[in-house]
Amino acid sequence: MTTTAPASPAPSRLSLWLDLIRWNRPAGWLLLLWPTLSALWVAAGGFPGWHLLLVFTLGTVLMRSAGCCVNDVADRDFDRHVKRTAQRPVTSGRVSVKEALAVGAVLALIAFGLVLTTNALTIALSFAALAITLAYPFAKRVVSMPQAVLGVAFSFGIPMAFAAVQGAVPPLAWVLLLGNLFWVLAYDTEYAMVDRDDDLRIGMKTSAITLGRADVAAVTAFYLLHLLIWTLGLWPQLRPLAWLAALAVALAQVAWHFTLIRARTREGCFAAFRANHWLGFTLFVGVAVGLV
Repeated sequence: MTTTAPASPAPSRLSLWLDLIRWNRPAGWLLLLWPTLSALWVAAGGFPGWHLLLVFTLGTVLMRSAGCCVNDVADRDFDRHVKRTAQRPVTSGRVSVKEALAVGAVLALIAFGLVLTTNALTIALSFAALAITLAYPFAKRVVSMPQAVLGVAFSFGIPMAFAAVQGAVPPLAWVLLLGNLFWVLAYDTEYAMVDRDDDLRIGMKTSAITLGRADVAAVTAFYLLHLLIWTLGLWPQLRPLAWLAALAVALAQVAWHFTLIRARTREGCFAAFRANHWLGFTLFVGVAVGLV
């Protein structure tokens, strides 16, 4: 007599929502968090206080999670043709479009509630940040380098941090945003290199496709531009030895990323993308120590 294995229980709504917002993959929100915290420390000349630290840390996690909901709804017809994304909750039909948008809206409203505890300029900037976040998923249909749009979205915590601390957005904030945009171009191109074959087949536009065989050189150049711009902007603000030590560690990571992506394998490119939060952490440590 043969016996059949019992069917595994259906996932709970909570587990599906956690999967929807990538709760088990914190690398995504860490990529937003480290440059935002660096900006907070620079704007405050050191520790910015527990209130702003909590507002920006929780707000970053919440808005990244809300962005995942919007992105999965916008990309649901594309994601089913990509092996890596075919089982996402919305794409697989386990979470409806309305449910995903409702979850995203609740998370965004909670984040907005946190922003309301800051000041008028930060609140105004939060609307611009939301608009860019909502625009990004659709940019992949019309813009040849949609990673640049993501770069603005993922860097907007920088001017918001300065606004929250200083009540103004000085030129330095925009310099740091520009530098951070190149970092996003670097790591999201690595991410796009993972899915390049699938994206070509379904007609998605990405920087990995646009750059073609120049992708590895471009990614390396993006990393170096990020570090150069941040060094030029932060040099007058920080203790030189602290920043130089962080910069050396960051450059070593860039060299490691080159070795991971030069063969253009899915595994190597994905490993490089997932390791990027360590580069952000390295620069944050350089900033925090450099301001002591």
